Amino acid sequence: MKTKKSNTTTLEQFKDKHYGKHGTAERDALEAGYETFKLGALLHEARLEKGLTQEELAEKVGTTKSYISKIENDVKEVRLSTLQRIVEVGLGGRVKLSIQV
Repeated sequence: MKTKKSNTTTLEQFKDKHYGKHGTAERDALEAGYETFKLGALLHEARLEKGLTQEELAEKVGTTKSYISKIENDVKEVRLSTLQRIVEVGLGGRVKLSIQV
């Protein structure tokens, strides 16, 4: 019995082909961009889980709805101290970081 050859490409294969292997400038930029995008998405998800609007979250932490929106949509980078205030004061959570070398 013949087996079909899969035309499926994994995400890693796609990134290798279009952005280069890990360690190349273009690939590193792609991966760094993903991390900042992921942070905004995590904040957005946590805010919705708490049932808060951007305006309500902004009020709780002393910032603006526009600033929260920019963080969630990866338009503006957030300082670590501001991120902690958003998560701890605004969302009642805590920030856990890790460093991989």
